[in-house]
Amino acid sequence: MYKIFKVEDKKKRAVAWWLIAGVIMIIVQTLLGGVTRLTGSGLSITKWNPLFGILPPLNARQWNEAFDGYKQIGQFKYLNSDYTLADFKSIFFWEWLHRFWARMLGIVFAAGFVFFLVRNYFDKQMIRQFIILFVLGGLQGLIGWVMVASGLNDSHLYVDHIKLALHFISAMILACYTLWFALQLLIPHEKRAPDKKLHNYTLLIILLLFVQLTYGAFMAGLKAAMAAPTWPLINGMFVPDSLTHNSLISDKINVHFIHRGMAYLLLALLIFGFVSASRSARRYNTSILIATRWWPLLLVALQVTLGIITVLCAPMIVPGKFGTFEILAELHQMVAMFLLMSLVVNLYVVGSTTPTPS
Repeated sequence: MYKIFKVEDKKKRAVAWWLIAGVIMIIVQTLLGGVTRLTGSGLSITKWNPLFGILPPLNARQWNEAFDGYKQIGQFKYLNSDYTLADFKSIFFWEWLHRFWARMLGIVFAAGFVFFLVRNYFDKQMIRQFIILFVLGGLQGLIGWVMVASGLNDSHLYVDHIKLALHFISAMILACYTLWFALQLLIPHEKRAPDKKLHNYTLLIILLLFVQLTYGAFMAGLKAAMAAPTWPLINGMFVPDSLTHNSLISDKINVHFIHRGMAYLLLALLIFGFVSASRSARRYNTSILIATRWWPLLLVALQVTLGIITVLCAPMIVPGKFGTFEILAELHQMVAMFLLMSLVVNLYVVGSTTPTPS
């Protein structure tokens, strides 16, 4: 009987680490999306060909056809009309790489699923979870195309910032679900701390962080950094005059205010959460929580710092160049994703009910 359970544990660990590899690939994919946005490359591929679009143009005729497609949209006509074919190739690369990585992600999940299924590594519950995972993955790809399509017209220079946020948030939901799935296989129930209050508190922080991530995507989609490259005040104001009469999701200054305010709120809540997690770790003598309680606190401090520096470096933006601001923006996005993943780990570790042996 002992040997049987050891084999099952090895099977679960193998599946779990495969899922974690998938989470890492999702994070890389999201970062590539950030580079695509920062380089202005997102609208360079004007067709959606999920099955046969894996190869870039391979000859002069194909390159000219792709470039002609880009010339039909507003971004070329009103922003990049001076682009040569060489310029187009430089932005095409990042969008192609973003889509190529998405296809590789799908292949890794599909091939791994078939491999583990044939080797009988799954139980019925895991099959149901994988169905949800594949549905979320397919939905993410569809949302991505809807986002791109919002900018493929004669009247828009960029994709719609709300659809950009939806694309980003759906990627984060997929990453969180995949990580949670892996944690169920990696961490035994008896190693979790049954602290329902801390569980609910952590869940609240995650929900607030999703709001913050949404506003971060609004900042990116609206290219709002240059609207208020100041700190701690927003262009000399603590509370902007536009707050009461302009949109809270489309006005650049209002988006700034909410994004910054949420950052300060999350920092305060996570300091208190660290204290609560420390008490819970001592109470239940949970070695995993003793380690993981530090992650959100350190990451949120780094995230706030990066956010401030990124905003202050906004005047350094040079169109068409990937410089200091763009590197900081990518780091800011990466740490935000790590913060979210760390909170998911802590949410799982502090189970809401008394753990029972599996």
